[in-house]
Amino acid sequence: MIELENISKTYPAKKQTITAVDDVSLSVKEGEIYGIVGYSGAGKSTLLRCINLLESPTSGSIEVDGTDLLSLKPKELRKSRQSMGMIFQGFHLALGKTVLENIAFALKASRVEKKERRKRALELLELVGLEDKASSYPAELSGGQKQRVSIARALANKPKVLLCDEATSALDPNTTQSILALLKKINQELGLTIVLITHEMEAVKEICDRCAVMEDGRIIERGSTYALFSSPQEELTKRFIRTVIDFRIPERLMEETEGTLVKLTFKKDLAKKSIVSDLLQQYEVSGNILHGKIDYIKERPLGTFIMELTGDPKEVAGAIRYLEGKLGEVEVIQHDRTTRSTVAGAE
Repeated sequence: MIELENISKTYPAKKQTITAVDDVSLSVKEGEIYGIVGYSGAGKSTLLRCINLLESPTSGSIEVDGTDLLSLKPKELRKSRQSMGMIFQGFHLALGKTVLENIAFALKASRVEKKERRKRALELLELVGLEDKASSYPAELSGGQKQRVSIARALANKPKVLLCDEATSALDPNTTQSILALLKKINQELGLTIVLITHEMEAVKEICDRCAVMEDGRIIERGSTYALFSSPQEELTKRFIRTVIDFRIPERLMEETEGTLVKLTFKKDLAKKSIVSDLLQQYEVSGNILHGKIDYIKERPLGTFIMELTGDPKEVAGAIRYLEGKLGEVEVIQHDRTTRSTVAGAE
């Protein structure tokens, strides 16, 4: 659906050239929700605006639904943009127009007849759950309601792609959840391809099929959302994930433990299996769960546990090998106290 090849965007400055997007290639499949994550200044919003040519890239190619956008004449580009809706963090509503008029305005620009404009606007208000706000003005709405109007307006011309630029950043957590649920509903019911720009990893965790992490204008890591959460490679990705899932335990607790501490990651269906109980039956070790949590990445379980293993060192080593065979990934955080004392003495 969306193919970006070697996109760069630079801006001239007094003494240097500023590179906002640096040689980025990206492919978004039809019907998926794709997240682009990064801190402020990473270049993610500039990249998004290149997709519909609100920003013209300095170099590279852009193809949306089989159309080479950079080859289009101005009139052709305006028509092509109708297939791409866009919503913003700041809502961008006309304060002097009612909710119905704000939505209908997008249809008026497309020369849709007045009667049809009203019908379509009312349908969209029902879709976003604001059918009782048709005659209200933006100043009378909450932040979440304003964003719902923005979404309805973006859907007015029945686009195939919806571009979301920090659509939840100005909202409180409960409202954010409701907007994410609405975007997911739109994706499923209308089959829209959605590109979501955000610095909130919770939003990615909830609704994105795949995502990319940006830093300094470049994509540094990409893949399925589940893969990034379960096996992040880059330090920036790990920092983002820790804002949603944090598995660190207090230093004091680690100092008080006698045994070996291991971090266990249970991916997908493994989170439902009795691996730990089977382990304790097969090996003469004691197991103590110090910290544990099962999160759901787009409704698929990801379990992480910090476990203390105590017993004969050979039995503990065998237990760890058993866990590695079942889970594929076991991180030894801290060895048992005897091993630690030996190491300390050697130093």
